[in-house]
Amino acid sequence: MALNPFINAQGRLRSGWWLAFFLLVLLALLAPLIVLASNSGAGVPIWQQALAVLAASIICQLLRRRPLQEMLGPFGGSWLAQAATGGAIGFALMAAPAAALAALGAVRFELAPLDAAALASAFWLFVGVAVTEELMFRGFAFQRLIDGLGLWPAQVIGASFFVLTHSDALKEIGALGLLAGLNIFIAALMFGFAFLRTRSLAMPIGIHLIANFTQGALLGFGVSGGDMQGWLRPALVGPDWLTGGAFGLEASVPGLICVSAVTVLLARYAGTNRKAAPLLQ
Repeated sequence: MALNPFINAQGRLRSGWWLAFFLLVLLALLAPLIVLASNSGAGVPIWQQALAVLAASIICQLLRRRPLQEMLGPFGGSWLAQAATGGAIGFALMAAPAAALAALGAVRFELAPLDAAALASAFWLFVGVAVTEELMFRGFAFQRLIDGLGLWPAQVIGASFFVLTHSDALKEIGALGLLAGLNIFIAALMFGFAFLRTRSLAMPIGIHLIANFTQGALLGFGVSGGDMQGWLRPALVGPDWLTGGAFGLEASVPGLICVSAVTVLLARYAGTNRKAAPLLQ
């Protein structure tokens, strides 16, 4: 029997075609926003990016005649609980390497005046970043890759593109970019396993949001190379490979150790969870 390039054994359109359609829908939604932003000399605001990715994801999921909960996770109290659990993980992910650096004498912290408005603004910025990137890299497209290729190819492809979106910042820090790129790649695997652990985007969004907020707005480190004014002011006195330099804890050895440990734990937990064992239909 000849292999049908469009329809799979379950009589459904193959995942590769859904992935291509998703990218076309997303491009159609983003194109006018990009044009308007370029005319004003600015980038597309993060919340416009988030709404575009969300709209493309919803359109494609509805056209598949599958419930939104399958893509986003079951709504309600459990979603919020998983997001809160992810937030606790995200806080520990940045607080632990910062504490280790302080104990080693590689960083000294000073307390800056508390600016509640600035903290709130940073929080909502990081909400937009986390929602946009998790929808894009662990949402519809990632789930179709799992369907079509299996877990590890989907993880590696998704993580590689996640690193690619940080490539400009990685190039600016020279050789340290290799350490930062590895850290970001493993972090992407971690977010993927958080989705597989829960079958929900709540936990990866929570981890992503609070890790960025803690690293930047609270501790005052850079976030993926972006300068942040935090509640604390870190004075870095150790080498860049140890502290992460201006790039942030994502480019540090303690950061790499922590994100690797959390990734292994989530991978082992996901592997024993029947809900996370294969795969979406």
